[in-house]
Amino acid sequence: MSLDKNLIAQSFSQAAERYEEFALLQQEVASRVFERLSYMRINPKNILDVGCGTGYCSRQLRETFGRSKVSAIDLAPGMIEEAKKNQSLFRKINYQVADADELPFDDNQFDLIFSNLTIQWMPDLKKTFSELNRVLKPGGLLIFSTLGPDTLIELKESWRQVDKSVHVNEFIDMHIVGDQVFNAHFENTVMDRDVITLTYKTLIGLMRDLKAIGAHNIDSERQRGLLGKGKFNQLNQAYEKYRWSDGNLPATYEVIYGHAWKKQGQPKADYHTYKVDIQKPE
Repeated sequence: MSLDKNLIAQSFSQAAERYEEFALLQQEVASRVFERLSYMRINPKNILDVGCGTGYCSRQLRETFGRSKVSAIDLAPGMIEEAKKNQSLFRKINYQVADADELPFDDNQFDLIFSNLTIQWMPDLKKTFSELNRVLKPGGLLIFSTLGPDTLIELKESWRQVDKSVHVNEFIDMHIVGDQVFNAHFENTVMDRDVITLTYKTLIGLMRDLKAIGAHNIDSERQRGLLGKGKFNQLNQAYEKYRWSDGNLPATYEVIYGHAWKKQGQPKADYHTYKVDIQKPE
């Protein structure tokens, strides 16, 4: 899959105004990330929310760690605009438009980096995790969620019955994500996965929801143009085989969770110079 950051920013900006109304999956996953975070014995002074969207998680971070300074970035200007509208006058969050691959922060600045369902939109995970490591303090925590390759498997398989074009975003396997975290010089990495299934009465309901949150197909190599009635009917027919006995259509999401710590670094040795006389034996 080839991801175009300009297309991603445009897609999510267009969805920003009503994003929280439709982002049920994102909010459910966020609650699970916060549950994992609650087990960590940390008291961060400086927090970064990467891919903050409309600020849903940023506000929770501000509430959870009341004395902390929270900064939040998103690639989509429309999302940052909405986030600024939603924040409290008394609990200010530093929102700004920025790319997670080129963060506008100093080295070793944050004690905690939080990211909910954003990593999957990054085209170069090696670069992304290296940049997150750069701005995280030694001993700091990175905690995140992302999507795995079985996400929207029903829609993906149904499209394969219609044509060979790319219609559904492809996501990266949990083990590959974990390897990239390790390669970025984090330690004590823990990865796990979850399957969350949303249900719909109709296929068009699912597709409207995906568009409403900006998460429809944003592969730069996707087939462009409107979906014709004929193809939609074929797709609808193919998806029908997944309908449950209760009448609902499932939409499966493979959710990947990860957390890791930035290495503390090796203490510098205190070197001393000693003069040693060596006598040549007679």
